[in-house]
Amino acid sequence: MPRSTIPGSTLRADADGLRDDLVRLRRDLHREPELGLDLPRTQEKVLAALDDLPLEISTGERLHSVTAVLRGGRPGPTVLLRGDMDALPVTERGDADLISRTPGLMHACGHDLHTSMLTGAARLLADRRENLAGNVIFMFQPGEEGLGGAKIMIDEGVLDAAGERPVAAYALHVLSAGFPSGLFVCRSGPILAAADRLRVTVRGTGGHGSMPHLANDPLPASCEMVTALQNLVTRRFDAFDPVVLTITTFHAGTMDNVIPDEVTFTGTVRSFAGHVPQEMADRCARLLHGIADAHGLEVDVQYFQDYPVTNNDDAEAAFAGETVRETFGAERYLDSPRPIPASEDFSFVGNEIPSAFLILGACPPGVDPSEAANNHSADARFDEDVLPDGTALLAELAIRRLNAETPSEAEV
Repeated sequence: MPRSTIPGSTLRADADGLRDDLVRLRRDLHREPELGLDLPRTQEKVLAALDDLPLEISTGERLHSVTAVLRGGRPGPTVLLRGDMDALPVTERGDADLISRTPGLMHACGHDLHTSMLTGAARLLADRRENLAGNVIFMFQPGEEGLGGAKIMIDEGVLDAAGERPVAAYALHVLSAGFPSGLFVCRSGPILAAADRLRVTVRGTGGHGSMPHLANDPLPASCEMVTALQNLVTRRFDAFDPVVLTITTFHAGTMDNVIPDEVTFTGTVRSFAGHVPQEMADRCARLLHGIADAHGLEVDVQYFQDYPVTNNDDAEAAFAGETVRETFGAERYLDSPRPIPASEDFSFVGNEIPSAFLILGACPPGVDPSEAANNHSADARFDEDVLPDGTALLAELAIRRLNAETPSEAEV
């Protein structure tokens, strides 16, 4: 695919010129995080940041999303750029002047950086609108953290906002640990896992802890179920097609001498092959009902298939890697040898549109990436110096992709 051919294109320099504005918006968002689908103050800040740009803007009906369409001065196709906006129910630790001012909420996953970078990309592209060969949809999305905001936005028409579906879609995600600051990471095929949830309730008959033979204790069978689920993963799924199952909560009882009537436990399941979620749902139900029957207990098994695998289109992943190398240098790009077991609802976009999802290292300066606090940690910190580069890359991807679909004037 071609290099940027916008006359006078200086995307990196112009993005550097936006640094103070990007940092200011990011910190404003960080100090006032919001949760889930309802982000009224976040939406207000985004709309203010886009206010003077030549964009067609609409907002969501079931969520506080923002969809902005930039129409280029030359005919051409459409591309989509996505940034998520929601925070997490985490109480942040750190300098009181910089951390969240909303008790119990924190931008622990870097979505405040994503939102800021997407507003910056909108500004860079708007400045080049007359020479832009096609349209760009900017997708500002709530509810990425488990609520499937991307799917809701798709249902409300984000992919058709420009009048025709995009030929490609791009998103990037910062990581506070694992990679050095400024390193872009991508790969073709699966880059993030599918995310499923398991909720199990085991019901028996309570009684006195000293006389378990007069009760029907659900606790030992529930513990057996947890162990059996681990064995299920290792004995029913190929080690080269990995499945991760982690039980994360276990609730039972009220005091030491009372056998409870009920036990509830929950967990998360991650996988990278499309067939696994349904197979896992079937196998978990069969296994847990079998154990319950053996103990004369009742069991309710709920298996929720939340996010599918995030699959990068081969051509779009190759294009994204080439764009990074040509824009920032080969040393700034890593073709990841394996996917990451985190999950993303950008996967719903990828199921509809050829897409590439990239990782951007944002480990704080002077911190070893292998020792830094990870995303979702109350101690997570992100290097704001990556804001201009993430902004420039999003804009560069859009320009190059549109040019790849549109004949030049010389060709015409």
